[in-house]
Amino acid sequence: MKAAVVYQKNEIRIDDVPRPRAGSGEIVVKVRASGICATDVKILSGAGIPAELPAILGHEVAGTVVELGDGTEGAGLHIGQRVAVYPIAACGQCLYCLQGRNSLCLQEHGLGHGDDGGFAEYVNIPREVVRLGGVVDIGEMPFDLAAMIEPTSCCIAAADQCGTKAGDTVVVIGAGPLGLLHTIVSTACGAEVVCVDVNEDRLNKALKLGAKRVINPALEDTAAVVGEMTGVGANVVIAAVGIPRVMESYLPLVRNGGVFNVFGGTPRGEMMKVDPRWIHYGEIVLTGTFASSVSQFHRAHEFVAEHAEEIEAVISTRCGLDDILAAVLRVQSGEGTKSVILFPE
Repeated sequence: MKAAVVYQKNEIRIDDVPRPRAGSGEIVVKVRASGICATDVKILSGAGIPAELPAILGHEVAGTVVELGDGTEGAGLHIGQRVAVYPIAACGQCLYCLQGRNSLCLQEHGLGHGDDGGFAEYVNIPREVVRLGGVVDIGEMPFDLAAMIEPTSCCIAAADQCGTKAGDTVVVIGAGPLGLLHTIVSTACGAEVVCVDVNEDRLNKALKLGAKRVINPALEDTAAVVGEMTGVGANVVIAAVGIPRVMESYLPLVRNGGVFNVFGGTPRGEMMKVDPRWIHYGEIVLTGTFASSVSQFHRAHEFVAEHAEEIEAVISTRCGLDDILAAVLRVQSGEGTKSVILFPE
């Protein structure tokens, strides 16, 4: 089968590799759509390159079931079933899994993270994912839309962590694909969303997707605008960017008693400064989210089905596996929004 294989930093090649076979408790999915995440691009560029190379990345996967391993009879799966896949192989038994926090599993691995991912014609789904109920029937949902379930689940996880509710003001820093998904999710929670970015095209898209206000910090004073809108600052600020100095500059947007969520992954070793007196006397909650639980993935499936038009609008490019290098460059340059790799039937 064809796969996009990472050999080292900034080296990814389309190669022929053996097609996976389902072991006990596992299944094999023929990939029909696989989203390109900023995390994949960061890994490729050397920020957290896999310990074992070569490797196949890709964790936003939808496709059809083509092989069932022994012991999967009770999983409710069948050959030809159209599915989306939760990418984290969590044990289901550690203290975090018992709290429903699968992303913090003490034994986790998963697609593109210890296991070969979805930038390939076929992908093996670990037994832990199958056992958790992480293979979700998508019915007639288009595959490219189904590949958006995983990133949407991460935004739902952030909204849960922040306690986003009706009447809140939520400031989203960054109007990239995840920033736009945060805009959709927070708006659906009943919040008024303010989206901040220097890219006017992305800001215009944020407005179309429900943002109450957009701010280009090169043209307006973000703190002044948010202060004028709220009087006291935002209930929630979600930093959907991966640059610590940018995150740090927006900490003051949070009102006393509010929440600042570090959502964008940052380069290892880069720090931001936080005044502990600000946290202490302002009773600020400083938190972070990076993934989701399997239950949030199921909720995201329902959410994407209900908000299909908005979610689909986040996708700007659909391409084949052979075009993955160009797609990666688009992500690196900030061109467009979301790129999804499509595979033929």
